[in-house]
Amino acid sequence: MNTIIVYTSMTGNTELIARTLAKQLTNFGENVEIKDAIDTYADELSSFERILIGSYTWGDGDLPDELLDFYDELKTTDLSSNIGAVFGAGDSSYQHFARAVDLLEDTLTQQGCSILQKGLKIDQSKDLDLQEECLAFTLKLLK
Repeated sequence: MNTIIVYTSMTGNTELIARTLAKQLTNFGENVEIKDAIDTYADELSSFERILIGSYTWGDGDLPDELLDFYDELKTTDLSSNIGAVFGAGDSSYQHFARAVDLLEDTLTQQGCSILQKGLKIDQSKDLDLQEECLAFTLKLLK
């Protein structure tokens, strides 16, 4: 299956998740392209079967500035023939933990994309095994 992973990252945590997911999917024989959101147009998504979008959450539960152009385009893109999921790094000490994941998931759904599973939220404030969390997410994507 052809998959695109679009992400934005400030500290490198969400990029690490994106690259880990890409590597795991590739190891399972999937065809994966990974792109930074700032270099991606939403209309590119329709040429892929599976869409994965990753973002950190900024401030009080907002999308980061470097994702906004892509997000605005996303809100007008027909994704009814796509499947997808969302992931992101966050800090559970904030009231809106990894809210960008929820916002992006809602937008994919509104644009007709079939969501494969609940978004992956990695708490960067806890000492978790990123590889293990991503592998569990990847295995659910492949079902």
